[in-house]
Amino acid sequence: MPELPEVETVCRGLNQVTLNQSIRGGKVCLERTVAYPFVLADFLAGLTDQSIVQWHRRGKYLLAELQRGADAGGWLGVHLRMTGQLLWLSQTASLQSHCRVRLFFDGDHELRFVDQRTFGRVWWVPPDQPLETIISGLAMLGPEPFSDEFSVDYLKAVLSKRQRPIKNALLDQALIAGIGNIYADEALFLSGILPKTPCNGLSPDQIQRLHHALQQVLAAGISAGGTTFSDFRSVAGVNGNYGGEAWVYHREGQPCRVCGTAIERLKLAGRSAHYCSSCQH
Repeated sequence: MPELPEVETVCRGLNQVTLNQSIRGGKVCLERTVAYPFVLADFLAGLTDQSIVQWHRRGKYLLAELQRGADAGGWLGVHLRMTGQLLWLSQTASLQSHCRVRLFFDGDHELRFVDQRTFGRVWWVPPDQPLETIISGLAMLGPEPFSDEFSVDYLKAVLSKRQRPIKNALLDQALIAGIGNIYADEALFLSGILPKTPCNGLSPDQIQRLHHALQQVLAAGISAGGTTFSDFRSVAGVNGNYGGEAWVYHREGQPCRVCGTAIERLKLAGRSAHYCSSCQH
């Protein structure tokens, strides 16, 4: 599933190519991809003749601020989920077999939502509706990892109340927005913490290191254009490069880049966790 660096990469790419161009229409190829409005004709009518003022990222959500003429036009929301891709293409480009939604822009370009597993969703939120009432997942998100709200003190406070393994806590979007399997494993490695360590068993020094490591690996992921192991692509269809730099994620059995010990993998609440038994304690 795309995580914060992948979604941020898509957000930046969209801001480079789609702004201030009118949406001239669209086509929904898979009805259930549209989460709101419930009538597809209303979804397409709501977006037609809108222009995109700015794309924003909140957690793993993409949110396009819309404008129709001089008036606010609401929002276009997208959640890529496991395999979603937003691709900026010529309208003459061959249609992918898993294309779910097409939005036609000025000229001959279109924005395609391609999603093999069909878990991704798109919304048009009318201007008279608060975003969180339509895209309910937004209301449950914790602070952004690069925000002032995500302080060391905040991390200490939320972890001290929990007994579950730290790896599982990092995946909880209500605690920290945007982190998933890849960057949780990477941050735990850099901070020297085993994934199964109980949250309330972490020392203040470990939490300080974890806070720094989370921001470090997320920044590295963004700089590398995200991670591609299977489906993730940028708006231009380019793979992310962080996978080749990963410390532990997806490297089971390979030597640790620091000490040479074979990277191990365990399961925690049904999710894989990769770690080095020598570097993490």
